Amino acid sequence: EKMKEILIEKGLPEDLVYLPLIESGFNVNARSPRKAVGPWQFIESTAKRYGLIIDWWRDERRDPIKSTVAAAEYLKDLYRMFGDWSLALAAYNAGEGRIFKALNKAGENNYWMLLDTSYLPSETKNYVPKYIAAITIAKQPENFGFEEVGEYETMKYTEVVIPSPTDLDIIAKCAEVDLNTIKELNPELKRWSTPMNVKQYIIRIPEDKKEVFLSNFEKIKPEKRFSYDVYTVKKGDTIHKIARKTRLSKNVLYEMNGTEIFKNLKPNTKIMIPPHEKFTLTKEDMFQDKKISKNKKIKAKKTREASKIRKANKVKKVKTL
Repeated sequence: EKMKEILIEKGLPEDLVYLPLIESGFNVNARSPRKAVGPWQFIESTAKRYGLIIDWWRDERRDPIKSTVAAAEYLKDLYRMFGDWSLALAAYNAGEGRIFKALNKAGENNYWMLLDTSYLPSETKNYVPKYIAAITIAKQPENFGFEEVGEYETMKYTEVVIPSPTDLDIIAKCAEVDLNTIKELNPELKRWSTPMNVKQYIIRIPEDKKEVFLSNFEKIKPEKRFSYDVYTVKKGDTIHKIARKTRLSKNVLYEMNGTEIFKNLKPNTKIMIPPHEKFTLTKEDMFQDKKISKNKKIKAKKTREASKIRKANKVKKVKTL
């Protein structure tokens, strides 16, 4: 219902609310092989272009409200580009560049005319028909053999501003609800706590729990709200050695401590690391670590090649002289 409200507020057809049905089945945790995430299946670059925050602590592509606002803006832009909803939806699936290219090749400005060409991938050719089918079935499920389909009731929530970081289980305890309730209301949060990289965070809790939450939260000392373990630096330690000893990536250590502390490590320095009992390395973390490592190797290779070119140019100059 909230998604529909956002689309209407943005001046878009309310039937676009059924688009996530074919994108993700409204699953906030959906992740495609192409690394598209959330109910609207945003890839990282497009999500960031439309204001969604994606970092180690959170992924706002999973937030059904924030991602719907971003999707609405993106769809508006696509409609402005193509002036036709079928083409705009095709571009949402395949990317605007690919649709412009297909239209230029075909000499057409009509999605349905493109279906008889080889200029679109089969997924995009099926995309708009699937969307039309989804709308038809969703509006009259009983006509298609779906009996007693009930409306999905969203949990009513209120928002509170809290000092960040704060453990999610502490938030749940203060709101007197279970941890899963807090996670369901705040699906963008990827870790055991609200982000360390912001001074405060707006958290969603059940609508009727605001007073009890605030009352309980005030009783918890600030230093007790955020969990972490400590690694004590030994003589000869470097960030590489600490990462190996703690079985954490350098990226995790930087996220928890910043980068400055690792530039001049001294024995007995306290390094914050994720709490063992609350932190689990995800597939996404492993992918990011590989990506960072690959980028560093590429950068190092380019630096070596540039160095070789500079040396070769120096030798040429010497010979010329």
